[in-house]
Amino acid sequence: MIVGIGIDIVELVRVARSSKNERFVTRLLTEAERALADAYPEQRRVEFIAGRFAAKEAYAKAVGTGIARGLSWQQIEILPDETGRPHMTAPFSGRIHISISHSEQYAVAQVIIEEEDHDVSSKLD
Repeated sequence: MIVGIGIDIVELVRVARSSKNERFVTRLLTEAERALADAYPEQRRVEFIAGRFAAKEAYAKAVGTGIARGLSWQQIEILPDETGRPHMTAPFSGRIHISISHSEQYAVAQVIIEEEDHDVSSKLD
């Protein structure tokens, strides 16, 4: 059962400015994500960072906590699977579905979280 949906969009120009500050990048990306980002040419690096930012924000919205309320950027990692699709690892026991896309100006991400045996009937009285 779907228990949360989150979506986020970010302007690439804002991320380009922020990513010049290494502290921002270090806080946002895990070590493995930074290694991938640093291997890209500058424009692709900005797209990569923006996509991860949007995806992590979307996840925080899907779980309903937001970043900084018991959830940090470092607890969420998005790496490519064997086919190149993004795969998210985060503090959630169910399935996480993620989609990241870019245009010339924006990066957008959507996260859907599913949980087996999620019983909402107990909350309905």
